[in-house]
Amino acid sequence: MFASRLLPWFDLHERPLAWREPGTSAWGILLSEVMSQQTPVARVEPVWREWMRRWPDPEAFAQASPATVLRAWGKLGYPRRALRLLECAQQIVALHGGQVPSDVDELLALPGIGDYTARAVACFAYGRNVPVVDTNVRRVVRRAVEGRYLAGTASKAELVAVAALLPPERGPRFSAALMELGALVCTATSPACGGCPLLDDCAWVAAGSPPPSAEELAKKKVQKFTGTDRQVRGLIMDVLRGSDVAVPQAAIDVVWPDDVQRSRALFSLLEDGLAEQDERGYFHLPR
Repeated sequence: MFASRLLPWFDLHERPLAWREPGTSAWGILLSEVMSQQTPVARVEPVWREWMRRWPDPEAFAQASPATVLRAWGKLGYPRRALRLLECAQQIVALHGGQVPSDVDELLALPGIGDYTARAVACFAYGRNVPVVDTNVRRVVRRAVEGRYLAGTASKAELVAVAALLPPERGPRFSAALMELGALVCTATSPACGGCPLLDDCAWVAAGSPPPSAEELAKKKVQKFTGTDRQVRGLIMDVLRGSDVAVPQAAIDVVWPDDVQRSRALFSLLEDGLAEQDERGYFHLPR
């Protein structure tokens, strides 16, 4: 229904993202998808290029140390994702001969790979015509098909709904176009409906572009960062990444004034395997 309008628009407006360059490997696609989760593309691209230069395939990456990986990841997002990527690469080498699998179920069996990433790799790296649903796609479908403004939450049912939209030809291209439309036009707060190729078919526009109901707004979770344990964890990780040697408790104590919250954040890093403590009581990145 949408392909005839969306694909020509995408041909004109596709962003020249680094991982869309011809010849990008399945490993490159997998890296880009994991790095881009809840992280702006502008921040991802330089890190992705550096990782691909440094670790061009799973075998090269699998040999890296956890500390090296965490330093290279920097502030890209949740650092646990970096360690899961390392585990993922090691399993790809051990179980798949160093080749990223193309089958969705085999991808789902890898550490740190969920529904979205597995389908994105199968689709964009191997041309499989499978539904790929991220926040952007979810929002476009909710508005254009269901007539609801907010994207809502992830569900298994949405895979069926998006699969029904896929054209038999150029399905992966269509999936990329849906994502691009959500990123550039059908945005979360200021949709540019006048420039949307689906304007004439959009159920939300046809309904008069109604705002979200009070019930929908109540369900929408607003994630804060300032003052959270996540912020404190990030500050502690900055200290550990910035030192080539183990640091004393005093070096960590200065990053946050609340002793209880700081201790809780540090303990959670130790539990998650993102930090280690030596016999002297000093702290360092996992080795």
